Amino acid sequence: MISCLVPGSFDPPTKGHLDVVERCAGIFDRVIIAVVANPAKQSLFTDDERKELLRDCASQWDNVEIDSFSGLLVDFAATKGADVIVKGMRAMTDFEYEIQMSQMNRHLSGIVTMFVATKPEYGYLSSSLVKQVAGLGGGIDSLVPEPVALALKEKFADDS
Repeated sequence: MISCLVPGSFDPPTKGHLDVVERCAGIFDRVIIAVVANPAKQSLFTDDERKELLRDCASQWDNVEIDSFSGLLVDFAATKGADVIVKGMRAMTDFEYEIQMSQMNRHLSGIVTMFVATKPEYGYLSSSLVKQVAGLGGGIDSLVPEPVALALKEKFADDS
């Protein structure tokens, strides 16, 4: 059984994130979506809210599980028994940062990182841009799954 770990902040999850997860679900026996719990970072959604959104969005894949962690990714990967880390790539700017991280993770633990290019239609998509558009009242339905769009609309309605 080969398992992969797909880490990220997922604040909020986008269709680009789920594109990567869907492809991993077709390749690996077990996919662990790992929500990074970073108390130093101001997130729109709590860790629990992000995990619940991901559970809703990934429910069609039987081999996908959702968890969260803080600390070193390689330590979490080891506790979960992950064989490989998978990172989605939108552009070369992602690659510069991610290759450095993958090399450090390999140095620390020996774990291999694989990169999956997102579909071209998601190349511009980021959680930060989605939050910005949603916060300004723009249409986000084509950018995020329905449960995420509803949650974003609720969050920003509460701030009004």
